[in-house]
Amino acid sequence: MHVIVGGTGQVGSATARALLNRGEPVTVITRNADHAPDLKAVGARIVVVDVRDSDGLRQVFRTGRRAFILNPPAAPSTDTDKEERTNLAAIVAALDGSGLEKVVLASTYGARPGERCGDLTILHEFEQALNAQPIPAAINRGAYYLSNWGGMLDVIRDSGKLPSFLPADVYIPMVAPRDLGEAAATRLIGPVEDTRLKYVEGPKHYRPRDVADAFSEILAMSVELDVIPREKWVETFERFGFSRPAAQSYACMTGTVVDEPVAKLENVERGPTSLRDYINGLVNQTR
Repeated sequence: MHVIVGGTGQVGSATARALLNRGEPVTVITRNADHAPDLKAVGARIVVVDVRDSDGLRQVFRTGRRAFILNPPAAPSTDTDKEERTNLAAIVAALDGSGLEKVVLASTYGARPGERCGDLTILHEFEQALNAQPIPAAINRGAYYLSNWGGMLDVIRDSGKLPSFLPADVYIPMVAPRDLGEAAATRLIGPVEDTRLKYVEGPKHYRPRDVADAFSEILAMSVELDVIPREKWVETFERFGFSRPAAQSYACMTGTVVDEPVAKLENVERGPTSLRDYINGLVNQTR
């Protein structure tokens, strides 16, 4: 049995589906069973547990052999770094005495030590915590999620503009949640001793300008890229409903993506989903 933490989110559900498609038994952990009817319909066992309930989480882990874990994103209106560190500590505590033989973590490109730099620092701490405990831990660092752009679909349809915190012509690795799920499933069913750090991205790197062009083509409308100046990042995040600490943290993370291009990496797995494949699928789902 594979246990999926955050199994109703985009990457968690993709991991669950990839395992189910391979005939593997899956338990999905969620805070709300109403979010999981589709997964239940295709054979997943659904268990409602809050990730901060270490004892409850440990009991579910004991029903499985391997687990996929991620740090559920905190509401942006909160102090996201503080909230996500609390999640992290509870999940790691639940591993003690769980009896699991392997865990796979969804981490991120650019994970690094430091303070208040969003997922980059929080997920680095998660990696370190897993490496310090006895259960073998495989870490998949994912590139920039294509689903970050997908959240802009309604704005694009309403305004004809694609807001971007990233400059128009900066190439960055991007990846579809489905490909992250496939990569995680592969590591879950792979050898216990496979704990190398791996990177997961799509078939090529893209610019924000490429994203706007893809939306324009697939929606058959003019889409203008609306680049937000760096000096307006914190203010804009706050206007989107982020708390001040969260806005500063996300601005730091965005600046790192812009200022520190990804170097040549080893152990890179490239999923097949292109930018246009992803956007075409997204648009078709909402028609």
